Amino acid sequence: MTTQALTPTLTVQHWLDELESTLQSDQPQEAAELFEETGFWRDLVALTWNIKTVEGRPAIRDMLGATAAGARPHDWKVDGEATEADGVTEAWLTFKTGTAQCEGQIRLRNGKCWTLLTAITELTDYPEPRNSLRPKGARHGADKNRASWADERRQEIESLGYTEQPYCVIVGGGQGGIGLAARLRQLNVPTIVLEKNPKPGDSWRNRYKSLCLHDPVWYDHLPYIPFPDTWPVFSPKDKLGDWLEMYTKAMELNYWGSTECTGASYDEQAGEWTVNVNRDGEKLTLKPKQLVLATGMSGVPNMPDIPGMDTFKGEQQHSSQHPGGEAYNGKRVVVLGANNSAHDICGALWENDADVTMVQRSSTHIIKSDTLMELVLGGLYSEEAVQSGITTNMADMTFASIPFRIMPDFHIPVYEQVAERDADFYERLKNAGFMLDFGEDGSGLFMKYLRRGSGYYIDVGASELVADGQIKLKSGVTIERVNPESVTLSDGTELPADLIVYATGYGSMNGWAAKIISQEVADKVGKCWGMGSGTTKDPGPWEGELRNMWKPTHQPGLWFHGGNLHQSRHYSRYLSLQLKARMEGIETPTYGMEEVHHLS
Repeated sequence: MTTQALTPTLTVQHWLDELESTLQSDQPQEAAELFEETGFWRDLVALTWNIKTVEGRPAIRDMLGATAAGARPHDWKVDGEATEADGVTEAWLTFKTGTAQCEGQIRLRNGKCWTLLTAITELTDYPEPRNSLRPKGARHGADKNRASWADERRQEIESLGYTEQPYCVIVGGGQGGIGLAARLRQLNVPTIVLEKNPKPGDSWRNRYKSLCLHDPVWYDHLPYIPFPDTWPVFSPKDKLGDWLEMYTKAMELNYWGSTECTGASYDEQAGEWTVNVNRDGEKLTLKPKQLVLATGMSGVPNMPDIPGMDTFKGEQQHSSQHPGGEAYNGKRVVVLGANNSAHDICGALWENDADVTMVQRSSTHIIKSDTLMELVLGGLYSEEAVQSGITTNMADMTFASIPFRIMPDFHIPVYEQVAERDADFYERLKNAGFMLDFGEDGSGLFMKYLRRGSGYYIDVGASELVADGQIKLKSGVTIERVNPESVTLSDGTELPADLIVYATGYGSMNGWAAKIISQEVADKVGKCWGMGSGTTKDPGPWEGELRNMWKPTHQPGLWFHGGNLHQSRHYSRYLSLQLKARMEGIETPTYGMEEVHHLS
């Protein structure tokens, strides 16, 4: 029987059988010949104990030569039915390694593999207690020494961090830290979350009144407990804060609110951290083996140093400190910046009758929220996707299956449709003087987000105000000097001001490592985020994965966790399994760690 006569499913299974046979031979690296010359293998911890994409046959050959014998991947099977369109055969798959259950996705062209995604799903000997493995909860039968669930939970809360040490400490109790802690809880990894705010969700509650998620609900589920079918498409900040508080309690997380991490150091010989904390006035020392910085996608706020700032008689604040527009009715406000926060803040100030001017220093990518949902996200994250049988995990894995190198090729045609659909809107913005872009290669929002984490705005109304002149605009300039009651722009214009908001973004996440641990450790691990695309704020060389995120760093025992809700949900699985494997003493030889090229 020839390959051409096979169904798509049998074609993929035939390829997987060849892969398995070669991987189990004494020359497993020869499996690279089953790939296109420029094919891709993206591995999420399954073989490499890393988050790693290898590109081209030589790189695939090297990876397999280093990992196949130890990982022992086997039992490769098509999961469900393969599909074929435009010469590309696609299928979901499952397989096993010596220590784990795994899943993946494959694309074949002309009998060769174009892209292969492999991902760990659980450790074979340490499965999550779900479905048929779920705990009984109540203990039936008579027992004079019975301890209730509440008794056991109280005892854990009182002992962990005091008489017993956690294996893992997570610094940062926002949605990222909470989701990761939930996964670690199900894996029975003793974990404490440290959060400076009193309650889960406060990092949302404390922001400006109009803040909401700009991503739709289907994109934003947390692990284990998805939002109910009645949840609004865009979560208001306080509603999301309440959900996070509920989630933390329901998932039984050891969450230390009103707690600040005042410093940390690593004992290389003991393989252990000393983490100093101030818990609501009580000074404690924790001794975890693993330390996770889950301080958001970004690092320390970037506060510019502009001549004359010390002379200003009004208020000055970074966007992260902005309380909302309610207090500034009738005030003259200058907002430096033109990305998400700047637009949200300008819109809220306009709603409260402030006289607001946006100062745009460089071009920004704008996409209307409705257009984003329909043309960009709709195929994977929408009610229509759910109705067609696409689960959250399928959507996440589909998105993960596209290597970053070729992801722009998938996005550029979509954003060409976006530009055509909203041409009148973009023309109005340009006529108002707004500097627009679609990314340096036309690949739009997601590539800009992945490359630099900034430079865009999902329009939920503020761009219309800019286009209409309701929000005043000065573009292609910056604030050159701050005066007692005004600012002077680089073109010589003077703007009177009662409030200046610096929506100037954040540094790299390793800035938190410098603040909490040391500058030496921050430099040792290097910059977080970006992939070396060589575009603005994402300097090369090409690395192919987001720097330092959810994977081993050059500082043993130090991990970074962050991103949007989609990324926090999806990648928390891989980070939690890496931590669990280390706790249980499983060998985790990491393949393909990148050199540090950029310190921040």
